[in-house]
Amino acid sequence: MAARHRRRHRGGRPSSSPPACRTGRRSRCAHPRGAPVTGPEALGLLLTEVDLGGTLVDVRTRGPRIIEVAPGLRPAGELVIAGRGGALLPGLHDHHLHLHALAAARHSLDVGPDRVSGLPGLARALQTAPQGDGWLRAVGYHESVAGELDRHVLDRLLPGRPLRVQHRSGALWMLNSKALDLVAGALDLGSPDIERDAQGRPNGRLWRYDRRLRGHLAGVDDSHRVALREVRDQLLGSGITGVTDATPDLDEAGVRELALVAPLHVQALGVGDTLDLPANVSRGPRKLLLRDHDLPDYDTLRALIDQVGADGRRRAVAVHCVSRESLVLTVAVLADLGACPGDRIEHGAIIPPELDGDLRRLGLTVVTQPDFLRSRGDTYLAEVDVDDLPHLYRWASLCRAGIRVAGSSDAPFGDPDPWQVIRSARDRTTRSGAAIGAGERIASAPALDTLLTPLENPGGAPRRVAPGAPADLCLLSVSYREQLAAPCSEAVRMTVVDGRPAWSR
Repeated sequence: MAARHRRRHRGGRPSSSPPACRTGRRSRCAHPRGAPVTGPEALGLLLTEVDLGGTLVDVRTRGPRIIEVAPGLRPAGELVIAGRGGALLPGLHDHHLHLHALAAARHSLDVGPDRVSGLPGLARALQTAPQGDGWLRAVGYHESVAGELDRHVLDRLLPGRPLRVQHRSGALWMLNSKALDLVAGALDLGSPDIERDAQGRPNGRLWRYDRRLRGHLAGVDDSHRVALREVRDQLLGSGITGVTDATPDLDEAGVRELALVAPLHVQALGVGDTLDLPANVSRGPRKLLLRDHDLPDYDTLRALIDQVGADGRRRAVAVHCVSRESLVLTVAVLADLGACPGDRIEHGAIIPPELDGDLRRLGLTVVTQPDFLRSRGDTYLAEVDVDDLPHLYRWASLCRAGIRVAGSSDAPFGDPDPWQVIRSARDRTTRSGAAIGAGERIASAPALDTLLTPLENPGGAPRRVAPGAPADLCLLSVSYREQLAAPCSEAVRMTVVDGRPAWSR
């Protein structure tokens, strides 16, 4: 088998052509490049000569399941896909992203520090954005670009068009006066989430206002639905077959629109116990968003966590913790109440080692985003307390302490490419090349394994290509060993969901 593999890839170079497909041994078919695959369904799939852990085998599927894995399988009416020695993996899972925000970002202006510098540069970017008298949405802003923004600064930069600028943390929106006037009906003037100027008027800085603003943003629904489908194709194209959507407090319309990303499997953290869910959506732990500018007290958080679900038991929680203070508070409450299966820490941006024992005893999973070290690391080096730098987005030491860790992107605030997540977990270097926490590096293989764990069990046992397993698959153009050496989404040739080809390059 190994010799046959070498003949197929002369000189050890992998084939870069699309997967060859045929039904039985006859008619050949070509899938649309870079698009979802549609058309008549065969009895199943037969993927031939795929690399499974260094061995070439064939894999047969029926319906949504794998039914046979062995070399030399004969076609029995299935759609036959020539693997040509490429690795076959379970479909990847992104354990924390935001589908609606990712869709919105596709039609937004990036004003992050790597794109814009200084107030004049920000003014040029805003004023030269595609013209129109509708909303302009800008994302990725950080104070290192041009300082703190409020309505008065934004009015000078772009007075004639409603403008909303999102901080790269995702926690803060900054609106100009024209935008504030249009969303006046959404403003709870007694809320601490609305900052005010010296005269007591809203200054355009709104904290955690995504859901409350949405119903007042006229004219975005149709383009948003198109963008959700584009996001689906983008994720499928990188080998992803399932995601955990971490959007907090999804309303009925937002949940309904998640059907647009099918066939992707979606575990939603921000849905209530009584909302009806689309067929491709499941209910995950309940998202709790701790706002570091306004942390709840102990009793308030305890009451939030200790809520009984529809089944009469406490529903697991996924608690947003990006600071030392929010994590200490969360761990204290969970230690008092007792953890339940599925409880997880989102981000764990700063985890002091003295909490390791509590995290392990409580059985908490940390869902982390190592790519922030690449995209934001130089800012961290300049701004994060020197005592906290060694504890930024820990991974290897958490594993050594017996704490489960799973990788994720936090897209659109991070890069949605799962292979970039793997590279960043391996390298832990900033854009300038500086290392952050080199002792926290992990190899590509264990990083990939966390993206192969079930949506409902991040950081658990990775799914495998085996009889009885779901036929959610990622076919690569290179071997497993080659992909680990140079992880990249360009090597993804086909993505299969529920036994059906969903995307092909």
